[in-house]
Amino acid sequence: MPMRTPPPADGALLQGGTAVAPAAESSAVTAKRILDLPILRDATPAAAERAAARARWRSYPAGTLILDIEDRSSDVYFILEGKVRVQMRTPGGRELLLAELAAGGLIGEIAAIDGEPRTASCTAVLPSRLCILPADAFLDAACSSPAASLALLRHTTRILRRQAQRVLEREALPVRQRLCAELLRQSRPRQGAGEGGARIVSPPPAQHDLAARIGARREVVSREMAEMARQGLIEKVRGGIVIPRPAALGVAE
Repeated sequence: MPMRTPPPADGALLQGGTAVAPAAESSAVTAKRILDLPILRDATPAAAERAAARARWRSYPAGTLILDIEDRSSDVYFILEGKVRVQMRTPGGRELLLAELAAGGLIGEIAAIDGEPRTASCTAVLPSRLCILPADAFLDAACSSPAASLALLRHTTRILRRQAQRVLEREALPVRQRLCAELLRQSRPRQGAGEGGARIVSPPPAQHDLAARIGARREVVSREMAEMARQGLIEKVRGGIVIPRPAALGVAE
C-alpha cells in the first residue's frame, strides 16, 4: 500500500517527509522554469509569470501516493525527476497499470480540464520531484497562445490514441498477443544487433507489473512467459529479457 505523505505548505519542498523552504528565486528565473515545462513552452511570458507565482515545487519519496482515484483535487503535476506510476483499480481490487512516467511527463491534466474526480491513482516509483500548478493557473498558461493550446490538444490526443490502442488489445487480443505487444513496447535494440535484429527488455519487468499492464493475472503471465521461452521466442538473461526475433514475437499466437 503506497504511503500518503501530508502535503507541505505552498512553496515548500518535501525532503524525506520534512517540508523545508526552497531557496529564493527571482520571478524571472521561476517564470523561465515554467516555460521549460512540457506543454507550457509556448505560453506567453505574462502567463508564465502568473503561473510561476502559483507554482509549488515538491519532492516525494519512493512509494508515496501522490494522487488517488476519485480525489476531487484538480492540480496538475509536472514530473521533473524520478518516475511516477499511473494505475486504476477494479471493484474487485485488481490493479491495471496505465503508464509509468519519467521526467518530462505530467499527471492530473484530465481533472484540470474537465473538473471531474481523478480517474487514476499516481504513486512515486522512485524518489521524484514535481512542479505543481493549480488547474486555473495551468489552463491560463496552456491557453495563453495558439501554439500552447495546440500543444495541449496534441498531448491530449496522444493519451486518447494510447488508451484506444490498449483497449483494442485487451478486448480483441488473447493474453499471449497482449504480452508480446507489451514486451515489444518496452524493448530496445540489443547492442550489436542490426536492423530488425534482437531486442532486449532491461531491466526485466516483474511479472505482476506485466500482468497489471495487459489486464491479466500474474499466474497466466508466468505460464505464457515460460512457454514463450520454451519456444525460443524470448530468452531470459542476466539483467533482461532478450527477444531474438522481434518479427516472430509480433505474430506469436
